[in-house]
Amino acid sequence: MSYTVRSARSADILGIHQLLAPLVERRILLGKDLAVLYGAVQEFVVAEQDGQLIGCGALHVMWEDLGEIRTLIVRDDRLRHGVGRAIVEALEERAHELGLTRLFCLTFEVDFFTRRGFSPIGEQVVDPDVYSQLLRSPDEGVAEFLDLAHVKPNTLGNTRMLKNL
Repeated sequence: MSYTVRSARSADILGIHQLLAPLVERRILLGKDLAVLYGAVQEFVVAEQDGQLIGCGALHVMWEDLGEIRTLIVRDDRLRHGVGRAIVEALEERAHELGLTRLFCLTFEVDFFTRRGFSPIGEQVVDPDVYSQLLRSPDEGVAEFLDLAHVKPNTLGNTRMLKNL
């Protein structure tokens, strides 16, 4: 199976939204409005095969040394073909280019991320100064990283994981 992983373009957003829809329906991922996806297009990479999107993922910078892998999706009929691994590798390369040294994810796919070098994390993974700064962020991903109570209903069953690059 031949596919390409590349940076997303604004023309890919509707396809990303379509990849996201079945997972939102199954309550695996939270839905994202098109405006939010367009605003984050520069964070995304996509996997493309024969002109069709078969997967995507995003890298969101959370702090000086910390990023989050978000919205990692591979079409069901393309699972177990290395697409997810290739997307994560592309996002890790971006993280290196940005000077990040740690990557966070919130996932049900613990085995997949463990094979990529991620480990489950406990409560306190940043120093108190950084924690107080991160508390000011309106970003729900930051709240998930900090394990704040108001996001817990949306994260039940997920595992918070971290990788040192």
